[in-house]
Amino acid sequence: MIKGITLVRAASTPAVLETLTGFFAALGFEAGKGWKLDQSSGAPFLAPLGNLEFVLGELPASAKNSPEILIEVTSLDALHAVAAGWAAKTQNAAKTPIVSPIQATHWKSRMFTAEPVPGMVYGFWESENPYHGKPVAIEGDLSAEDMRFGIVVARWNAVITDRLLQGALDALLRSGAKKDAIQIVRVPGAWEIPAAARLLADSGQVDAIVTLGVLLRGETAHYEAIYTEVSRGIGQSQQETRVPHSFGVLTCETLEQALDRAGLKMGNKGFEAALAAIEMISVKRKVATPTVTDTAASR
Repeated sequence: MIKGITLVRAASTPAVLETLTGFFAALGFEAGKGWKLDQSSGAPFLAPLGNLEFVLGELPASAKNSPEILIEVTSLDALHAVAAGWAAKTQNAAKTPIVSPIQATHWKSRMFTAEPVPGMVYGFWESENPYHGKPVAIEGDLSAEDMRFGIVVARWNAVITDRLLQGALDALLRSGAKKDAIQIVRVPGAWEIPAAARLLADSGQVDAIVTLGVLLRGETAHYEAIYTEVSRGIGQSQQETRVPHSFGVLTCETLEQALDRAGLKMGNKGFEAALAAIEMISVKRKVATPTVTDTAASR
């Protein structure tokens, strides 16, 4: 069976070989296992995918001068900047290497060419379709329309949990959820969160549950035991009820760390947990509906 395709290009001098290897190394190509014999040596570079393409018929005028070796890349603009920077540093009196501007092609992509040594021209291209070459995947959307949510929030350390709750509500409402589609259940502390989450999940009144609380190591000697049971209980409720549960229970060393994670310096974990709940409802609905395919499939 075919395993791979290797294209061999002969370098006329050691200086040419050094220039070519330096160019491809600067662009981030993975170096393969080189070899050296008495009369020759090799410096391979690897790519995850190779194609051998044959063309029949008259090529468009724009394609007739295309390089024989085309290399598909991601982040074409960033790669072009690297190539141009390398060229500026190594350019000699003969004005080589040459890196062309990025131009559109007739095959719905953008491309630039580089000639690191005279006579060896390479084309680097990126498809205009962001899903080109990528496997079709089911991904959740971040629209909360027609979704019902339950939020279980602990009262203990309300200075933190109230901020988490505000962040979660902000995310849900911004994403299209209606106020009357959000149930908020307050419990004494983090220990009680799994039980309340399970009650909500069993009620059939919500599509996902956001769990919010905080555990501070300095406040309890049995911090690890409580955290283990809380996380286990939330996970078990999610697995047994098949209702998505997002995890917004902070586990921090100090109150200052918890404040940072509740909207001060490190974002609001309640906001993030609510977004995760929205996405998981969307994923669940798409998986449960075989006729619905990801937008990538239609591109």
